Amino acid sequence: MKIAGKRVLVTGGAVRVGAGLVRAFAEAGADVLIHCRNSRAQAEALAASLPNPSRHRVLAADLALPGEAERLFRQAGRVDILVNNASLFRLKELADSDEMSDRAHFEVNFWSPLTLMKLFARQGLSEGAVINLLDQEVLQASPHGGAYSLSRRALAEATLELARELGPRNLRFNAVAPGPVLPPVGLEDSRMVKTLPTVPLRRKVELDDLARAVLFLASNDSITGAILNVDGGQHL
Repeated sequence: MKIAGKRVLVTGGAVRVGAGLVRAFAEAGADVLIHCRNSRAQAEALAASLPNPSRHRVLAADLALPGEAERLFRQAGRVDILVNNASLFRLKELADSDEMSDRAHFEVNFWSPLTLMKLFARQGLSEGAVINLLDQEVLQASPHGGAYSLSRRALAEATLELARELGPRNLRFNAVAPGPVLPPVGLEDSRMVKTLPTVPLRRKVELDDLARAVLFLASNDSITGAILNVDGGQHL
């Protein structure tokens, strides 16, 4: 599938990894729908800095709230490529977390992406692609991931299930599992640096490397049901 001219929705697209993905798609010629929650000013500034800025839109929704994913998709209109990048991360073991925190993690990291994928599938497109951003650590059952890890692993399973179900309709569902790119909000860089000696390539993942992987999965018509490790070998 050619990316140029396609409409791409990137959740959590205003800052950090999401902003890098937005820019990569825009530079590839796509019309990008930039979702944000509280970062509207950053999203507007990002849109204005992209090639052909009039072709890009900013859409606000709080994906921690039930019903917001549906509202976001209605705002978006047609979506050819969906990138589920938005996430919630709070460092707490599952046994110590409260129900409100657990539910918030699942709403942002699983239920909202699942809802968006279902709505995406119901558009009646002749071709389409979904790329879900996961996390290499949670696929290895990190001992401190708690509800974050559970919700991300649920999204990984949903990716595979929808790839099986919707492949005959030429809708592709893939995921990228990055290694260390940026530290989670609120945590120091030093925590990420400490993990690098355990990574075979001894380096963090560059944002450009991650963006190229996402664009590759969006454009390759023969790949579905893949979880691509972009992690410097961390999964080994």
